[in-house]
Amino acid sequence: MKLTAIILTHNESKHVADCIATLRFADQVIVFDSDSRDDTRERAAEAGALVIVHPFEDFARQRTAALDAVANMGAGRTEWVLFIDADERVPAVLAREIREKLSFPAEYAAFRIPRDNFIFGKLTRGGGWYPDYQTRLLRVGAAHYDLDKRVHEVVICTGRVGTIKAALVHHNYNAISQFHAKQRRYTAYDARVLFEAGVRPKPQNYILQPLRQFWWRFVTLRGFIDGLHGLRLALLMAWYELVKYRLLRVRWQEHDAG
Repeated sequence: MKLTAIILTHNESKHVADCIATLRFADQVIVFDSDSRDDTRERAAEAGALVIVHPFEDFARQRTAALDAVANMGAGRTEWVLFIDADERVPAVLAREIREKLSFPAEYAAFRIPRDNFIFGKLTRGGGWYPDYQTRLLRVGAAHYDLDKRVHEVVICTGRVGTIKAALVHHNYNAISQFHAKQRRYTAYDARVLFEAGVRPKPQNYILQPLRQFWWRFVTLRGFIDGLHGLRLALLMAWYELVKYRLLRVRWQEHDAG
């Protein structure tokens, strides 16, 4: 079974070569780039990847376009695709397990893979950061993306979804500034989704929703096992729950005024 690994990139010069180096077990590596302004494409090509440039709309459409590109390659057709982010690495034990899964019966449309998230350089096990399953190993033609889910992509499969035991290594949020930048994007998107669904914020949302987020992260999802690091992350996620409802309020104020 032929396997193509696909890395979606945008200004990932820092990570792309190291990521490609962990994908030598794949038959082909494609870097699907959305108009990087650094030397991501040059570094990817030097590392042996095939580079395809495609304008970015949202993550679901970008992954769909990458799947379509692989499906249309014709000769030497790829049966499986592995999606990897540039800040992720595939350890040897995971590479071996992925190759084993390629010979599974055709009833399997995809496999989900756990992730070891390193946040601010620390392996984080509580608070919902592990196992953090990602459905990334897809059988071509048997899985596609829900185009209505633009950020937190959802895979729709026409067969069984299996689970891989070995974990991806994800160097997630190396710096607090990176964390804040990404969470601002997520909360803006989530506020827009709520607004488009007609949800209006209530006064109690500004208190109860952050408290619920904190309790969920720190207690229910056992963020406390990561000590002060887990407490810090739970507080940060609670803060951005408040930010989401403040952004939602602004959207409604602009709507009502205009």
